Amino acid sequence: MSLSNRHLLGLSGVPKEDLQLILDTARTFREVLERPIKKVPTLQGKTVVNLFYEDSTRTRISFELAQKRLSADTINFSTSTSSVKKGETFKDTVRNIEAMKVDMIVVRHKSAGVPQYLTKISKANIINAGDGLHEHPTQGLLDMYSINERLGRLEGLKVCIVGDVAHSRVALSNIYGLKTMGAQVSVCGPSTMIPFGIEALGIKVYHKIEEALKENDVLNVIRIQLERDAGRRIPSLREYHNYFGVTTERIEKFNKDIVILHPGPINRGVELSSEVADGPYQVILDQVTNGVAVRMAVLYLLGTMHS
Repeated sequence: MSLSNRHLLGLSGVPKEDLQLILDTARTFREVLERPIKKVPTLQGKTVVNLFYEDSTRTRISFELAQKRLSADTINFSTSTSSVKKGETFKDTVRNIEAMKVDMIVVRHKSAGVPQYLTKISKANIINAGDGLHEHPTQGLLDMYSINERLGRLEGLKVCIVGDVAHSRVALSNIYGLKTMGAQVSVCGPSTMIPFGIEALGIKVYHKIEEALKENDVLNVIRIQLERDAGRRIPSLREYHNYFGVTTERIEKFNKDIVILHPGPINRGVELSSEVADGPYQVILDQVTNGVAVRMAVLYLLGTMHS
């Protein structure tokens, strides 16, 4: 079996069969990560470039580790140490990388649409590691994997995305992927952080965290993106926490069976209390481990498509 597209640009429009194949393949690689020797020769001889035009810790390390676990040759590109500083255009940078005969490019960029543009100027398989406010497909996939791992299914589950939805590419990938897999998706947050017209995607909107807790199986709590001026959309972080913060007290009052996800990094005391971030309801560190397995699955499925 193989994927229907040779790139992973987003989860919008990706068929259910493709999503299921990635999740099933990730389960195999998750087992590999538990072995004493965590390496397989699957992508030996393949070269992958990590083209990151935006700061990242988790995603970049996760992709790099996934590549090394698959025995691929990895090249890390950073704008701070590249010819971009000398005025080289994005197109010329990519063409120079292309001339080195690379097989795959993992790209993160502050501008939406850059991964799509890359498919037009490169012959490599393109994987979107986050583009602007558009999508972050591997995060969506690892969130889905983590939910399925904890609850045993996705179909019919009620999943609410809480927080700064307007600034979140993670939210969009979750919405598209989860809906395709048969989950009921909703969002919760201040009206200033909920995109206008999101209901058109078949999404329920909550403006009270208590209602979201009471009516859902899973909360995927996303970060208030202060670097994208999200702080201007709320009176203060303290007030946000008072109205929308997920605390042990709220969980125990409204839904003791809830599962809490967070893509990180966490603003402790804002989206989640420290007690919740470290407590029994969350699967946050499982998400990190699962992220390596999911990215191994994507790299493997794309890297072996034409071999």
